[in-house]
Amino acid sequence: MNKSTNDKIGLNEIMKRAQEMQKKLQDIQKQVSEMEIIGQSGGGVVKITMTGQHYAKKVTLDPNLLKEEKSIIEDLIAAAINDATDKIERSLRDKMGGLAGMKLPDELDK
Repeated sequence: MNKSTNDKIGLNEIMKRAQEMQKKLQDIQKQVSEMEIIGQSGGGVVKITMTGQHYAKKVTLDPNLLKEEKSIIEDLIAAAINDATDKIERSLRDKMGGLAGMKLPDELDK
């Protein structure tokens, strides 16, 4: 094959892999947007349900917690939000890790 044929095959392969990667990225974004994560603090006395897009959907407080000082409740709510956010980020990193396995054509991976 001549050089222009090799270039054309390489470009076609690059485009094909780019489309595959874009599709996988869209699938991951859809999965993440549909995900619901529960963050907790205080041994489960505060639970925050968040979507994968970081929107709080539900807050659950143990009734006994309401006897505590306001500042303690506020700290526990913040900790539960941070727990949910960390779980979402870990899940996203895990899902995105699969994209790292997609390789460029050998001609470009040098």
